[in-house]
Amino acid sequence: MRPLRRRRRGGPDAYVASCLLAALGGNSSPSTKDIKKILDSVGIEADDDRLNKVISELNGKNIEDVIAQGIGKLASVPAGGAVAVSAAPGSAASAAGSAPAAAEEKKDEKKEESEESDDDMGFGLFD
Repeated sequence: MRPLRRRRRGGPDAYVASCLLAALGGNSSPSTKDIKKILDSVGIEADDDRLNKVISELNGKNIEDVIAQGIGKLASVPAGGAVAVSAAPGSAASAAGSAPAAAEEKKDEKKEESEESDDDMGFGLFD
């Protein structure tokens, strides 16, 4: 006996992912029926308004171009660990150039600190 699968509503990313899957399968211009079939296969009930919105936005566009534009947009999103940059004009270029130097200085400081901590204990790890 097969367990019943509960139907759920998918978010906007489910519709985009379905379009990408259709394109990957060779269907460069998927219809609403194609997308509904893909969503139904994973238990997602398609919302016609969302589906029509995604189809209209992607209609006539090359999937590779859409992906390339998306990657360009994601590149501008900050992702932690970034170097703080002042608001002065031209400072971005100078900050980018000084980032490796700052990282190198931190490594040197850490190395010196670890050597000092060994001296404080009276013995080294490999002595």
